[in-house]
Amino acid sequence: MKIKHLLITLIIIALGAMIGYRITKNKAENEKGNDKNGKKPPMSVSAVVVKPQDFSNTISLSGSIEANEQIEIHSEVSGIVEQIYFSEGSQVSKGQVLLKVNDIELRAQLAQAKTKESLASENERRAKLLLQKEAISQEEYDIASADYRSAKAQTQLIQAQIGKTSIRAPFSGKVGLRNISPGTYVTPTTLIANLVNTNPLKITFSLPEKYASEIVKGAQVTFTVPNMTEKFKAKIYALEPGIELATRTLKIRALTENPNGKLLPGTFATIELPLKDIKDAIIVPTEAIVPVQDGKKVFIANNGKAKEVKVETLTRTDTDVIITSGLKAGDTLLTSGMMSLKDDADIKVKLK
Repeated sequence: MKIKHLLITLIIIALGAMIGYRITKNKAENEKGNDKNGKKPPMSVSAVVVKPQDFSNTISLSGSIEANEQIEIHSEVSGIVEQIYFSEGSQVSKGQVLLKVNDIELRAQLAQAKTKESLASENERRAKLLLQKEAISQEEYDIASADYRSAKAQTQLIQAQIGKTSIRAPFSGKVGLRNISPGTYVTPTTLIANLVNTNPLKITFSLPEKYASEIVKGAQVTFTVPNMTEKFKAKIYALEPGIELATRTLKIRALTENPNGKLLPGTFATIELPLKDIKDAIIVPTEAIVPVQDGKKVFIANNGKAKEVKVETLTRTDTDVIITSGLKAGDTLLTSGMMSLKDDADIKVKLK
């Protein structure tokens, strides 16, 4: 029993010694980190003096490459495909015949219609002579004349239907993969192939509404596409007349030349759009900006203390941000220790 009490006493003494040692050490560390008055020393921070400078404002936008013209080729009449005159993936010219639908029945109808037209023409001629001799009435002549015009119109209608059996390219471009073969029965709903004009190409992208007033028709842009290092140029040729309410953006279209076919419709594009140059802009490093719930803030040096300032920004690059309000030329902007800084904290500034 005495041994048990002795062990408990030793354990209590050991725990007390450990606690005393930790308290003494913590006190020493706190005294080492504080100055003679018991306060923590000023925090060392880097800073820059804000200076106005000219800024070439360019923003990066996402867009897509689209064909200049693109259609699905369909036949206007139903029938058996008699002949195909194009190769898949080949270039075709405007007006070129792409395929022929069998028109034997229509030609038979045309021969019949021409016979009726010829007879009606002869009847109209005879009626006119008889009218001049007052052998028939004006009404009888009008009937004969109407029959002739009706027969002539029927001939023209059948000729138009025969013309539709030759499907022609409405514009020059490249034909895609065909979905039919000779002998296929096609209808107006049958997809024959796609026809795409890829020179020039359209670049479509959307611009935030705050920049809408800075864009003019004819402005030059540059863009890049994935897996290619080359930069391409395009010219803005059309803008939507209004802002899209859902996205608060302005849709814009530009044209780019594509003589070698390097660019393909449907490709994603990254557009560099130059805006108006900004004179005497307040530009700060991106690391100085601290996002907060209701906007953004920065810290400036004010008589050896950090001062929190709310700011508004316009645009940004990879390294800088343009400030539109909150800062002025001559302010000393803090650029390090942003996440641990507090308003009115003591600081020691080291200018870059």
